Amino acid sequence: MSFRLMVLLLTLACVLPVAAAQTAREQMILQIQELMQQNRPTEAHEALNAALRKYPGDAGLENLLGIIEAQAGNYPAAEAAFKRAITRMPKFTGAYLNLGRLYQENSGRDPSAPQKALLTYQRLLQFQPDNPEANYQCAVLLQLRGQYAASLQYLSRLPADYQGRATVLAVRCANFAGLGKPVQAAETARQLALHPDFSEPDVFSILPALTDELGVRLLEALLARERATTETLHRLGLLYERQGRLVEARQALEKSIGGSPPSAGLLLELARVAYQQQDYKGALGYLAHARDLEPRNAAIHYSFGMSCIRLRLVAEAHVSFGRAVELEPDNPQYNYAMGAASAYRRDPAEAIPYLQKYLRLKPQDAQGHLLLGAVYFRSGDYQAARSELLAAMKRRETAAGAHYFLGRVARQEGRIDEAVRELELTLQAAPQHADALAELGQCRLQQKDYAAAEESLQRALAIDPENYAANFNLLVLYSRTRDKREAAQAQWFEEIKKLRTDKEQEFLRAIEIRPD
Repeated sequence: MSFRLMVLLLTLACVLPVAAAQTAREQMILQIQELMQQNRPTEAHEALNAALRKYPGDAGLENLLGIIEAQAGNYPAAEAAFKRAITRMPKFTGAYLNLGRLYQENSGRDPSAPQKALLTYQRLLQFQPDNPEANYQCAVLLQLRGQYAASLQYLSRLPADYQGRATVLAVRCANFAGLGKPVQAAETARQLALHPDFSEPDVFSILPALTDELGVRLLEALLARERATTETLHRLGLLYERQGRLVEARQALEKSIGGSPPSAGLLLELARVAYQQQDYKGALGYLAHARDLEPRNAAIHYSFGMSCIRLRLVAEAHVSFGRAVELEPDNPQYNYAMGAASAYRRDPAEAIPYLQKYLRLKPQDAQGHLLLGAVYFRSGDYQAARSELLAAMKRRETAAGAHYFLGRVARQEGRIDEAVRELELTLQAAPQHADALAELGQCRLQQKDYAAAEESLQRALAIDPENYAANFNLLVLYSRTRDKREAAQAQWFEEIKKLRTDKEQEFLRAIEIRPD
């Protein structure tokens, strides 16, 4: 039984008739109360049924039945009992308050419960407009609905001794924040943080309405007063993350583990923060633990794959993305990642089914068309590649990439002038596109325009000194022109090959521009 329902139960005597003939009834009620306080619900229910048989239609007993049913988790039965009590005694304050609280406590299972709670409290206020509990709960419900001004009106009706309570200050702070009144919100938050009764529920109930700065200030106040639990640390860590304070976020989330084993969800959050810190090995550690806890959680496998990408563990990423798709075959993001991971393996055609599935799920996504076009290009199906690339070319965000691959298609098919035009269109949209500059340098090599070739290749390397294609083509250029820099370039190119391969470079770029 909730504390609030118990209080109402113990004040039930105020609605009982005082005639001597009712003494037996009152004794039955007291007996039922004692059974409930002793946590003997079955016996209390039996005693109440006996009382209702003796006093059918009794509003007080119906209210008591509602409390027993609410305690047992029987929401529909409790609702019906409180409604019967109100019908039989239309100004039964306790029954209204019990029914309103019942709705609030069952909002998770009944989407209409918050609205019904508000209407219940408002009905009570029609005949008892100064009722503090009803006014306060109306303020709470309206604040949660984002009706901040209306919520403040209900708070203004509370007695003077209520106005300074921590619970009231919390709702007022949320209303000021929601109305975009930062000065009033900050001052109310300051008063709340100093209040002797300030506690976690006061903050948790209003966090969605607060700015991150105010939320952090109040949660830190709980920590300073040693009134914080692991849940406070958890919420504080998430707010730090949203503020970009990643060191504090990770520390708070680590501390929120406490003495209990961490959940997979918390480990995922820690991995996300570590990933943003570019601590990819740390992220993998969290994710490996989470994967052990929930091996069928596709999100964990996907996140593991993304961290592997950052560490250039391409084979491991492929396995993880494959597991994610296996667990959630209709998730577009997982299909895209698996397609990208498969695109630069020995057989790029392996990627095609995943990217086709992705485009069936998100047919308007230009990035999907661009990647599928690149895969068809690598597979040697230039006609299919051109179709996808033309679709990608229509969108501004993918036009440069589409022209780049169309240029590569044209060069492969021997249409060098067309390839140059496509690559120049790429560079008009994206002057820092190192791969396009490297490809343009190769086209100029084939045209035997060695000065223009070197210019393009040097521009590419100024942007990306480790660019595989640009370094290779520059080595070819020096060889053809018998340039004295050939030996040094050959030595450097061997180093580039050790760092990463051309396929890995392209794969990393493809996965970088994955969809949200």
